[in-house]
Amino acid sequence: MKFSDILGNQQAVNRVRQLIDNDRLPHALLLHGDVGTPKLALARAMAQYLHCTNRTGGEPCGVCPSCRQHASLNHTDTFYSFPYHKKHEESVCDDFIPEWKDYLDENPIVEDFQTWLATLKIENQQPNIYIKESDNIMRKMSMSAFTAKYKVHIMWLPEKMREDCANKLLKLIEEPYDDCKFIFVSDNAKAILPTIFSRTQRIELMRVPLGEIAAYLMSTYGIDQQQAMAMAASADGNVSQAVRMLQTDNENHEFHERFVELMRLAYMRDLVKLKAWSDVIAEMKREKSRRFLTYAARQVRENFVSNLHTPGLNYMTREEEQFSIKFAPFINENNVERMLNEFTRAEQEIQGNGNARIILFDMAVRTTILIKR
Repeated sequence: MKFSDILGNQQAVNRVRQLIDNDRLPHALLLHGDVGTPKLALARAMAQYLHCTNRTGGEPCGVCPSCRQHASLNHTDTFYSFPYHKKHEESVCDDFIPEWKDYLDENPIVEDFQTWLATLKIENQQPNIYIKESDNIMRKMSMSAFTAKYKVHIMWLPEKMREDCANKLLKLIEEPYDDCKFIFVSDNAKAILPTIFSRTQRIELMRVPLGEIAAYLMSTYGIDQQQAMAMAASADGNVSQAVRMLQTDNENHEFHERFVELMRLAYMRDLVKLKAWSDVIAEMKREKSRRFLTYAARQVRENFVSNLHTPGLNYMTREEEQFSIKFAPFINENNVERMLNEFTRAEQEIQGNGNARIILFDMAVRTTILIKR
């Protein structure tokens, strides 16, 4: 992993590079930011750069023995911890290294917790980092570095660490061995136990610009610019979401059809069919129905912007663009803000475990009023 592989966040990349070049990397560093920012990729690039024996132009060389070991996820002085499910009481992360390597091989740039759950085949469970892992970490970090000046321990999602595990690691994190470096990678820094959070220096990563996400999708998946820009716009800076949407393009098509159906039924004020429509959306899993509402809100925004007749401001697929030709005039200054508020309100209420059928039907009824304003 090289720094040039990191999407966006050049300021953060420059900062960690400078820390390593000046041998001032803190003993406990927290990389944090929104879901879908390339924090784990940056942590891996840092470890490789730190261990590289022939740094070139501010990058790891990629060919020295250390770099080759990093490429195969076999570096002897680099360790990983991550959320896992217990196979038995003595389970530690090392029991899941084959799955972890598969996950990183398949997702080298994009980190995604849901994909990790799928890799573990535990989509309906919530993994943690357990107290036995703290013993494992302490054992590894107590040994002298084998081939490099520093040992590096990368912990992905420390917010998933159990309190008993964190408490056991406190002293080691606060007063580590001279050759130890901890890199914590968090999607939600506020959820990290304060005792751990306060012992770290912190670098925040920002959401990736739309253009960089689109370029990544085009180069990696070979899609055209229009589709890439539409996916990137939908993802709102979340690289993993953009990739997930591309890989599940059928969902995007399904959402489009449901959005078109909603708007047509709302225009006709067919409350009976709108009730049936609401029931269909409510039958989706909670997260999927929320994704649909986010999609619907984006379509409203895109159609409003379409009325400005400035193509460079729109990010729609060809299917969406075709529908927009006749639909866009119905989204105007009189209803766009209120319509967006309705989708946002419904998404928030479903997130808060409200009754999806009632929430969605209420939103659909309100849409019948707004669509003709």
